Amino acid sequence: MNITYHGTPKPYFDSLDPGRPYVPRDYVKDGFIHTTEGREALAMALNRYYRGDRDPYVVLVIDKDRVTAPVRYDDAARVFPHIYGPLNRDAIVRVARIERADDGTFMTLQED
Repeated sequence: MNITYHGTPKPYFDSLDPGRPYVPRDYVKDGFIHTTEGREALAMALNRYYRGDRDPYVVLVIDKDRVTAPVRYDDAARVFPHIYGPLNRDAIVRVARIERADDGTFMTLQED
C-alpha cells in the first residue's frame, strides 16, 4: 500500500453519508484535501492548524494507489500531497483515532 493520512473531526466524519465520497469542510475554500506523509507529520500539521479545535479527531488512512482523484505534491519538498477531488471511500483503508495530550495538542496516531 502507498499510504497517506488525513485528519478530520470525528463528529463531522460520523455525520457524513458513508455511501458518498468524503469531502472535508475546508474543501470548498481550498479546492483540495490535505493529506500528510507520516504519522508524526500528521500530528504536527494538526497542531499547527487545529490545536484550538476541541473536537475529537480521527485519521483517515488512505491508500493513494486506490484514490481516483488526482494526487499532487504541490510543495517543493514533496512531503504533503493534496487530493484534488472528493475522496472515494474504498481508498480509505482504515479510520484510526488520534489522541490529544492534556494541553490539547495532538499526539501520534493510535494503533488499535
